[in-house]
Amino acid sequence: MATNWTQSLRERIGRALPAKHLLPDQQPNYVRSVVYLFGGLTIGSLAVIVATGVVLAIFGPQWWHGNDVGHFFNSLHFWSVQAFFFFMVVHLWGMFFMGAWRDGRGRTWVVGGIAFLVSIIAAFTGFLSQSNFDSQWIGASAKDLMNSIGVGGFFNVLNFGQMYSFHIFLLPAGMVALVALHIIMVRLRGVVRPYPVKGETRVAYHKGMTQEQYYQGVKMSSFDLVREVTIGTAVVLVLVLVFAAVFSSPDEKPLTLQSVAQSDPAGFTTVALGELAGTSDIAGYGQPYNTAKGATQALGPVSLQELGGVTIPVDTSKTYVLGPLATVKDAAVQAAVQQYQTASSDQQTTWVTNYTDALGKADGTLDANGSLNLATGEYGPLPTMMGALLDIGRSGALDGLLLTGEGKFYQTDYTKPLLFLNEAALPDKATSLNLAGDNWGMMNETGAYPGQAWLWLYTFWYQVPQEPFTGPNADVAVAVMMGLLTMVFLFVPYIPGLNRIPELVGVHRLIWRQHYRAVNSATKTPATATAPAVV
Repeated sequence: MATNWTQSLRERIGRALPAKHLLPDQQPNYVRSVVYLFGGLTIGSLAVIVATGVVLAIFGPQWWHGNDVGHFFNSLHFWSVQAFFFFMVVHLWGMFFMGAWRDGRGRTWVVGGIAFLVSIIAAFTGFLSQSNFDSQWIGASAKDLMNSIGVGGFFNVLNFGQMYSFHIFLLPAGMVALVALHIIMVRLRGVVRPYPVKGETRVAYHKGMTQEQYYQGVKMSSFDLVREVTIGTAVVLVLVLVFAAVFSSPDEKPLTLQSVAQSDPAGFTTVALGELAGTSDIAGYGQPYNTAKGATQALGPVSLQELGGVTIPVDTSKTYVLGPLATVKDAAVQAAVQQYQTASSDQQTTWVTNYTDALGKADGTLDANGSLNLATGEYGPLPTMMGALLDIGRSGALDGLLLTGEGKFYQTDYTKPLLFLNEAALPDKATSLNLAGDNWGMMNETGAYPGQAWLWLYTFWYQVPQEPFTGPNADVAVAVMMGLLTMVFLFVPYIPGLNRIPELVGVHRLIWRQHYRAVNSATKTPATATAPAVV
């Protein structure tokens, strides 16, 4: 008789995932501790995040920036993320102090830890996807670490389209899958027993032990998983609605090349001059933009940044000055460009030096022709070239040229305009808003709103006033440190000594205090219970 594949699969699933464990109606009595509620609240927060995120993705950035209803949904999404991380961190610490990895549950901890890390990356890409000033500054700040370890070429934090796709599809899918797997593992294994106290028998756990065997002798209580998660989600939704209605959410307008050229023409021209001369920060940055050695970071003799290669080539002179000027249909401008390009390097340096000095003394006013008022000097063709470039910038055309140049089909990669803005405009505004590195940088948010508090440990290392966290290889040093700490976090169940910290610290006595009271009460002898006081 032929084997029925459907029946065989159903039976195997039934044995591996029994419904009585996936949807239990009985749990150990010690699960009544309030700490266990934070797992359900975390799931409820994730549900609100997904629901509000779907709505935002359907209507797009213009809706959440320019429409009151859209901004309210953006606020719901913002505060649900804050709630998610608050409840998840409390849940995580609770499980740590319980030593939840004991008795064959190490992989459950690892899966939960990976879910936590993926959620951080998901939230990070969410902040990058806001398409406002905060997202610009976070991207400009984060690029250095990504580039220092050689991944900035394919995980480009300045590319809105790429970060948006990660945020609304890949990372949420991975997050939901990991959370589902984590919940299944918890349900199949059951929650870990409390640390035994004096007089209580320690369970001799062995591989293959059933939940019934593991909980033998433990008082059980009725439990409604579905109701707990439903109520938790409702509580989170109410909290998020209140916070969104009362506090709204931050949304500082992004900087553009046009806005900078109009508000600070001298500053715009100064940066452009540095790009033309090849003396700007980006011109000497190194991979993935060019092969310059000035800012390339290394870990000992190995430079992951150099190994990453030039994957986002940026020729600053051509990209920011000569390329845009080539679009100008004006004979005088083209003649000026020709004069500059055919001049000797010494002559070019003289013109650039003189013009830079003059810009430093300029008051930022423009003459009747829209050019900067500068003192008379030997500038060669630069006044004509820089005047034309300023006109392109003030008109908004430069923003478009940098988004659509070199055969680009889509206008979602803001790498080149953001690199230009990060020379001066972005840091200046970030400093005015207390978002600079010594203010804990990207962890903060514009205004008084909570930012990415979950990045506190990453940002902390930049506040350490010691090498290697203050030197030229600071970003790669921070990356290595975070990588090591992440490995410790994930594999703490398997690290001798560290996996005993919860038992030694004793916080579990507070978490399971009712359980321990019941155990102590049951183990008291009549003589002990009625012993007279000593006078």
